[in-house]
Amino acid sequence: MAAAELTAQQLTEKHNPTLFKALDAIATRAYWSPHPEHPKAYGEGSPFEGSLSAADGKAAFDALLGSRFDLGQPGTDGWTGGSENGEVSPYGIELGVEYPHADLDVLLPAMRAAIPAWRDAGPELRAVVCLEILARISARTHEFAHAVMHTSGQAFMMAFQAGGPHAQDRGMEAVAYAYAEQVRTPGAAEWSKPQGKRDPLNLSKQFTAVPRGIALMIGCNTFPTWNGYPGLFASLATGNPVVVKPHPRAVLPLALTVRVAREVLAEAGFDPNLVCLATENPGEGIAKTLAVRPEIRIIDYTGSTAFGDWLETNARQAQVYTEKAGVNTVVIDSTADYKGMLSNLAFSLSLYSGQMCTTPQNLLIPRDGITTDAGPKSYDEVVTDIAGAVSGLLGDDARANALLGALVNPDVKARLEAASGLGEVALATREVENPEFPGAVVRTPVIVKLDGTKPDAEAAYLSECFGPVSFALAVDSSADAVELLRRTVRDKGAMTVGAYTTSDEVERAVEEACLEECAQLSLNLTGGVYVNQTAAFSDFHGSGGNPAANAALCDGAFVSNRFRVVEVRREAR
Repeated sequence: MAAAELTAQQLTEKHNPTLFKALDAIATRAYWSPHPEHPKAYGEGSPFEGSLSAADGKAAFDALLGSRFDLGQPGTDGWTGGSENGEVSPYGIELGVEYPHADLDVLLPAMRAAIPAWRDAGPELRAVVCLEILARISARTHEFAHAVMHTSGQAFMMAFQAGGPHAQDRGMEAVAYAYAEQVRTPGAAEWSKPQGKRDPLNLSKQFTAVPRGIALMIGCNTFPTWNGYPGLFASLATGNPVVVKPHPRAVLPLALTVRVAREVLAEAGFDPNLVCLATENPGEGIAKTLAVRPEIRIIDYTGSTAFGDWLETNARQAQVYTEKAGVNTVVIDSTADYKGMLSNLAFSLSLYSGQMCTTPQNLLIPRDGITTDAGPKSYDEVVTDIAGAVSGLLGDDARANALLGALVNPDVKARLEAASGLGEVALATREVENPEFPGAVVRTPVIVKLDGTKPDAEAAYLSECFGPVSFALAVDSSADAVELLRRTVRDKGAMTVGAYTTSDEVERAVEEACLEECAQLSLNLTGGVYVNQTAAFSDFHGSGGNPAANAALCDGAFVSNRFRVVEVRREAR
């Protein structure tokens, strides 16, 4: 272990103020973020130490292309990726980066050997080391933005914000929760039990937060940092080493994260093998291999329901946290701001080509229509107007590219193309050319009309159709819409639920359904906040109470079972 270049005192003085602000934010749920969302906040003149400007960040990303990404990890037995089997950007650029491939029988013991010193460091020092990692990632937000953009297909501004400051916020949120849960129990206590006329019984007790063991973070293709950082930092802050297994199409953002983490850990005097990267050769399926290794005691996963269910069933030795597929629903009963509702829904359906786990899929609309401030609107009129709002929003190709990004993989394109055969098309998809990246596959959303009362339509709308596909479901009444919402969440899960209503009765019914089925609800959003957006330190992402996810980002339950408290008691002296 190298001599520390960053002392505990330096780290504590630098990051404790931020840690305490984060603790206050999760307690009050008020808006707070230490990570600026605007690109101009970084670079020359920035208050963030060593932050890269837009030009420097792009240059740093370009320098990575075609390179060998050496991390100095133990057990490296070869290289993955490169020009033949490496990542290809959804924008058509070949990244060509080579990553270390590890012999797990060498890597995992080395990671286990790093545990004692990290465990003994205690919750506060672990927290501020994690905050130093996040601060260095933040300084390189421009570089990370290009890495996220060219692995996920997000448009640059979304990659910058969601892949940068918003992901960093989620990581810091996890650190704050981890710290709060660990210090809930004091480190030591003097215990004295009176014995009447006899001398009291006196014990000295010591309580130590003990990590479970190595954590496995399985990354996703669409949001490698946003979905990856909560689990990574929750595990690391609670004393567990983390092996990061990226999605094969989105390795670079997490490889950069691992590199920064290893640098900070070494400078702070800890073993850098507390954070390691595990990449795979084509068809190797290393996630399954790792998931059932006895050394792996925690797993974080975002992705398909099938593999999430497999992990929950087979990784019996580990505490498994999953975010899987769900069917997000919006109940449209009535509105006092019809234009605002249409605009809000259009943006929600279009953002990142619907490739978000929070994007609405099913729009439940009474077949007799709805009441609005613009007069009564029939089911057909509502659907036509939503389609028109999407078309208007995306009518200009430059704006469309900035909102849609690119389709992340061929499977999304195939689902989009098949959707038009499922029912009456209210809004057809169209191809959008990206002049900067001619190889990008950019498509606008499709909206399909279905009868929500017909059993033969259920196969389409009661399964997640990930991508820019939504269904406008005609239902018999708002009460029926609430019941279909309830059944959907209970049976299929949902990361988000939305509703538009001016009726107190309908609002109560929707809220009760979401409380009973454990789904996060957004009511009457007509401004600049959208159902598929959540703010760290304030909003919970998922609930952990329905089939879409067994955990929420982020709450006490997300971190508290990543460690145990071990007690040592002695006769008092």
